[in-house]
Formats: sequence, structure tokens, C-alpha cells
Amino acid sequence: MGSNEANVILRGGPAQDLPERDRVRRVDDITARIKLVRSDRYEHFEPSTERVSVEGRELLAFDWTGSTYVAE
Repeated sequence: MGSNEANVILRGGPAQDLPERDRVRRVDDITARIKLVRSDRYEHFEPSTERVSVEGRELLAFDWTGSTYVAE
């Protein structure tokens, strides 16, 4: 796999704020939690032990654990 190829897929969470095209991505540390800024909040994802086949690639699944709002 090249260094810029996707290696994870994000599952769950608010579908309207995280389109399918943004769910497949590259992360450097597949053991760390992911925190994405979406609008006025953060979406949190944690790595699972499952792998998902997407377009012929095996990607590690990260599951949504919740949202927190950005402090002003």
C-alpha cells in the first residue's frame, strides 16, 4: 500500500454531516482515536478489531463513539 492510500473506514455517526466519500481515509496511527471537526462539533471514532473490504482493499473499521461541541 502506498503511503497516501486509505487504510481506515469510519462507521456510524450522523450520516448527514459525514458523507460516504469522507469516511474512507488515511491515518498514520491506527491505534489512536480520531477526532474530526464537523460544523460546530467534533465527531469521535475509535479503532475496532474489524476489517472491512472496500473496493478490493481491506480497511480497519473505526466506530463512532459520540460528539462533543467546540468551545467558543
